[in-house]
Amino acid sequence: MELEFDVIELEETDHVAAGDTAPDFTRPLVNHEYWEDAALSDLAEDDPVLLVFHPMDGDFPATYIWQEIRDREWSDYDAELVGLSISTPYEHKTFMRDWMEFEQFQFFSDPANGVAEEYNIVNDLDGMAGIEEPRPAVYLLDSDLTVEWAWVAEEWPDFPPYDAIEAELDDL
Repeated sequence: MELEFDVIELEETDHVAAGDTAPDFTRPLVNHEYWEDAALSDLAEDDPVLLVFHPMDGDFPATYIWQEIRDREWSDYDAELVGLSISTPYEHKTFMRDWMEFEQFQFFSDPANGVAEEYNIVNDLDGMAGIEEPRPAVYLLDSDLTVEWAWVAEEWPDFPPYDAIEAELDDL
């Protein structure tokens, strides 16, 4: 069965880019055991952070992105790997449970999409008034939250350039 969907060009944005300082934030951080409020800057203290913005849990792009990251074994790199979406902590727990192999990852919960607004990567969901989520985006951040490398989707759906990200992770 072939899925039918339209590819949509997203409006250009002045998003956070390489060389910028990434906005810090505190949101619930969900792992396979529990969740608690955590600051991005705290995660970056010891290791670089690979921050992966993704659509809401259960949406096919989110599942595909995290399956690809899992299959490429990015959790083996010397970087703190963390996702972020509008999904609630409960939805993140279900996502991890339904895809048991995702238990090694952590996910920030940002239901109001405030972090995407700060990064200027908001995606207004077509046909749903007042509903938005972050565009798929990936940021590699150092301990000062300086963006070492960035990618932001230019169309919907769009998927990260996995090989380019791996090259950046290899250089850590």
